[in-house]
Amino acid sequence: MPLRTRLTERLAIRHPILLAPMSTTAGGRLAAAVSGAGGLGLLGGGARDAEWLEQEFGLAGNARIGCGFITWVLEKQPHVLDLALAHAPVATMLAFGDPTPFAPAIHAAGSLLICMVHNMAHTRQALTAGADIIVAQGTEAGGHGAVRTTMTLVPEVADLLARDSADTLLVAAGGIADGRGLAAALMLGADGVLIGSRFWASEEANAHPNFQRTALARDGDGTVRGVTVDIAWGMDFPPEFTGRVLRNALVERWYGREDEHRKQAEGLRQDFFAALAAGNADEAGINVGEAIGLMDRVQPAAKIVVDIANEAETLLRDRATKMIL
Repeated sequence: MPLRTRLTERLAIRHPILLAPMSTTAGGRLAAAVSGAGGLGLLGGGARDAEWLEQEFGLAGNARIGCGFITWVLEKQPHVLDLALAHAPVATMLAFGDPTPFAPAIHAAGSLLICMVHNMAHTRQALTAGADIIVAQGTEAGGHGAVRTTMTLVPEVADLLARDSADTLLVAAGGIADGRGLAAALMLGADGVLIGSRFWASEEANAHPNFQRTALARDGDGTVRGVTVDIAWGMDFPPEFTGRVLRNALVERWYGREDEHRKQAEGLRQDFFAALAAGNADEAGINVGEAIGLMDRVQPAAKIVVDIANEAETLLRDRATKMIL
């Protein structure tokens, strides 16, 4: 029997698994595949423009999906949110900034508001904005995040919600790539999980195959958190957020030399984007989390969803009975 939680009930999905809206990587094909397998796929609106978003909603077809955005980027292009809401997303996720200015429009469109948080202050801000679902993300995650870890952040947020906002659902994120992670998240008080890196290594992801191969050959020690890739991109994330990326020649060259890198970055940007396009894993920025140590192959997204759900169900059923004296 599939795991039933408040998240599966609220979203009308079979498995308590959400696709992280990884900017660019989580396109329409991947979001649709996750939803089709019984989870909920979220398009990676991130810092993308209206043209990209329209294209990816089209690729998702009639699938029930949601969408996610970087909040401080939305402030510069609020029309992109209007475009997304016109597609009636099941849920809309906001991250890395104050969700308050955008919450009324999301709720008015009938979309559930998901807010990603990285500490307790973020959580309280999200509740004030009227979040329906909180995603508590630990620093183990790939891409952008802060300094709290999943193991302590999730139960602390769970306790806060139990006291102050019992109807708000909680989703755990950061380092979760298999059924063990889903089972552990449920035991920590979450209603489900949001998964990025494992779906980044799926057949439907908009990720260069060479990047996937390179990352899957490493273990969890092969990533580092910093701002090197942001500088290379020309992205001005708020200072409290850094990005977890794969260690490569680019990162090793500039790690700890950020001031010098900023001075040279504009002149180096064309080569950086060329490396991204060519799949040059030494000179590109590869956003991926510590969970690469739990992954060994690229698989269809649907299989990933079902395998994680089945493993979690088995663990929760079988191990619990063996541990009770």
